[in-house]
Amino acid sequence: MPSTRTSAQETAIAAVDLRKTYPGGRGRPPVPALDGLSFAVPAGTVFALLGPNGAGKSTTARILTTLSRADAGTAHVAGIDVARDPERVRRTIGYVAQKPVTDPLDTGRENLVLAGRLQGLGARTARTRAAELLDRFALADAADRLVRTYSGGMARKLDVAMGIVHSPRVLFLDEPTTGLDPEARAGMWAEIERMTAVESMTVLLTTHYLDEADRLAANVAIVDRGRVVVAGTPDALKDELRGDGIVVELAAPAPAAGSAGPPGELVPDAGPALADRVTDAVRACSGVREVHLRGRTLRARAESGAAALPAVLAALDAAGVPVASATLARPSLDDVYLRRTGRTFAAAQSDAPGSSAGDDTEATAAGVAA
Repeated sequence: MPSTRTSAQETAIAAVDLRKTYPGGRGRPPVPALDGLSFAVPAGTVFALLGPNGAGKSTTARILTTLSRADAGTAHVAGIDVARDPERVRRTIGYVAQKPVTDPLDTGRENLVLAGRLQGLGARTARTRAAELLDRFALADAADRLVRTYSGGMARKLDVAMGIVHSPRVLFLDEPTTGLDPEARAGMWAEIERMTAVESMTVLLTTHYLDEADRLAANVAIVDRGRVVVAGTPDALKDELRGDGIVVELAAPAPAAGSAGPPGELVPDAGPALADRVTDAVRACSGVREVHLRGRTLRARAESGAAALPAVLAALDAAGVPVASATLARPSLDDVYLRRTGRTFAAAQSDAPGSSAGDDTEATAAGVAA
């Protein structure tokens, strides 16, 4: 039976000054994962924790779902203190981790029925609920196939179905669309939107996809190095920037006579001398601000991009800097991230270690079973 829903005015999740450090091990220094992270989630909405790999998103989700303990700070889910009453929290939430929790040697139906039984549903209710979810997630035709035969998108949908088999008040989705093809992502987005619009479920979504947060979330908290650097609605965050974004891809100078390489070929690094020449030239243009150069990608902002772009291109030409391409765009969450952290989201992703002690996924289904 679905849980009693909280009103949209209530706070479903509250994190206050969460701190967490993982031991380094083997002589390595400790790894800070959370450094005073705080945010609040209104009930019945989708809330996105947006940040690059290693930012602390998964650590936050594990603390809120009682799978890990914070070193300091407090957290409440549905009004329940996660540290003082973890069992009660587990009966209230659903959690879908990054890694699958299904048994590949069982069928989709068997996995769902078992998940329902673990969450306290009776045998008949678990079977009925499994059939309902298999149909809802377009898995009915594959219900009695072994999960090991499922595609990545099908397996991910089954993971989410298992997370909501007991109709939780609050659902945690940790990077739910990573690795999915565009069609599967679109289907997952539609299902997440349905959860809040039709079922009034509160959904906390961790993601490193800017478009996902922009599309789904009523509110976003941008996380960087274990802290929330800014929070608000996607539109409000973008509106703070004002004006247009200018993105210019610089090209390599034409090669000297007899040398190899085609003219205008892109190269990975502008070099310090060229970087100074580029930024000085663009900053001198009227109405242009927030000039950043990484590699050979120049980003800037202007009140009127259409008016400023010709002046920027002329300034670069006068400085002897060839241009490969130039575009204008309205403010995006990537621009918000750049403003708040001094680097683009893509740069933060590429700088992140391949595996972070603070953002690996060691949670299992047993962690949220009642």
